[in-house]
Amino acid sequence: MKTTEKIGFYNALFSAKIVNKGLHLIKSAGTSLPGVVALKISKNFLSFLSKYCKKNIITVTGTNGKTTTSGILAQLLKTDKNTVLHNEKGANMLSGIASSLAVNYKPFSRFDYAVLESDEAYLTKLYDYLKADYLLVTNLFRDQLDRYGELDTTAKKIQEAITKNPDLTLIVNADDPMLSELGKNNKRIFFGFEEITYKNSSKESLAPAESVSCSCKSDLSYEKRYYAHVGKYFCKSCGKSRPTPDYKAYAVIYDDYSEIYVKYQKNNTEVESCFKTGLVGLYNAYNALAAVSAALESGIEPKIIQTGLDNYKSVFGRAEKRTIKDRNVLIQLIKNPTGASEVLRTINHKTCDKLLIIINDNYADGRDVSWLWDADFEMLKDYSGEIVVSGIRAYDMAVRMKYAGFDKDKIIVKPNIKTAINYTIDSVEKNSHVLIMPTYTALLEMQKILK
Repeated sequence: MKTTEKIGFYNALFSAKIVNKGLHLIKSAGTSLPGVVALKISKNFLSFLSKYCKKNIITVTGTNGKTTTSGILAQLLKTDKNTVLHNEKGANMLSGIASSLAVNYKPFSRFDYAVLESDEAYLTKLYDYLKADYLLVTNLFRDQLDRYGELDTTAKKIQEAITKNPDLTLIVNADDPMLSELGKNNKRIFFGFEEITYKNSSKESLAPAESVSCSCKSDLSYEKRYYAHVGKYFCKSCGKSRPTPDYKAYAVIYDDYSEIYVKYQKNNTEVESCFKTGLVGLYNAYNALAAVSAALESGIEPKIIQTGLDNYKSVFGRAEKRTIKDRNVLIQLIKNPTGASEVLRTINHKTCDKLLIIINDNYADGRDVSWLWDADFEMLKDYSGEIVVSGIRAYDMAVRMKYAGFDKDKIIVKPNIKTAINYTIDSVEKNSHVLIMPTYTALLEMQKILK
C-alpha cells in the first residue's frame, strides 16, 4: 500500500470516527453520516477492506432477510473466536458500509472476516471497490417496484456485480427459482429445505402463490411450494429443476422457535446436525439455514454454531423481542407482500393481545403502497382483538383491513406513531403480548421513541 494512500485512508478513518462521536453526543440515530464523510475524504476508502482482511469477505444480498442472515453469520463467526467487521445496523448502501468500517475498525490492525450486507442495487457499486470471496443470496421477491422494477431487473443487477468478480463463490437459496441463473460460471453452493413441518398455531397463507417463469418462459410447476414462488420447483417444458442443495434441510416450525436438521458432506461422508433458533417463522428458518450453511462452509463446528444461535440478539425490528412497560412486545419489519404475509402467518391468535401496524411511504419505504393489497391481511379477519393502524398511510391500512373482512369497529386509527405506540401498550394488561409491524422508516422513528 502506498504511503499517500495509507495517509488518505487514516485521515478519512479518524475524521469519520470524530463524526460518529459527535452523533453519539447529540444522541442521533444516524448510521451513514460517518461513511459519507469517509468517502468524501477518500473515495477508495472501502477498497482497504481487502487489504486488512485476513480470511474472507462475505457479502450478503437479497430482498428479504439479509440483515438477519448477515447478523446471524457474524455472530457464528465471532463465536468461533474470529474478529468480524460487520454493518450490523443494516445500513447497506456504500455510505452505510463505509460507516461500519470507520466505526468498528481498530486502527493499525487486521480482522479475520468482513460480513457485509448490501442493497441489491448497490452490490455492483460495492464490487467496484473490493473483491469479495463469497456472495450469499437469500431470495428475490417483488419489493419497492418504484425503485427496483420487476424481479428480472433486480436479478440482472446482482449478476452484473457477480460478473465483476469472477473468482466469487456463491451461496444460494436453491428453493428460489429467480436465483438459479445467477453466477453459472462461478462456484455455487446451494442450501434449501426438503421438507417443512408446522407444529404451531399459525394459519397457512390464503394469498395466491406468486408466480415466476422458467428461463425458457414456461410456467414453473412445484412438487412442494413453501411460500410465494419458493419451493421444490421444476419445468415441464425444458426439464429444468431445483438444484440439489449441498446443505439439505428439514425444518420443524413451532410458535416460538424452529428446529433445523441439516445434511451435508464432511470429509466425503454425509453427516446430519440439528440446530435450534429462537427466531419465529419459516422465513427466519431460511435466514438461519443460510447463515448456518455459510458457517459450516467456513469450517465452524456444529456445537459452536448452536452456541452462536443461542446467543444471537435480533437487530432492532427484525423479529426483535422487547419488554415495554412490562408488556411482551415483538417488532417485525414489513416492507413487501411476501414478507408481510409470512409475518402474518406467525401470529398466534390466542396469545397476541394487540396488534399495531405502522405504514409509511417515504422514499426508503417505497412510495407505492399498493403492495398492501397483495399481502395476505385476510389472515387477520378472525382476529378477536383490536388492530391499531398508524403512520403516514394509516388510513390506507385501515381501508385495507376493512376489505380484508376485519371488523371495522375494532380498527383504531392513530396516525402519530408515538401516540399509537403508547395507546397500544397502555390498552393491554401487564405481561400481555403485543405485535408491532412497521415499515422501514416507521421502524427508525420507533427506534428514536423507544430509546
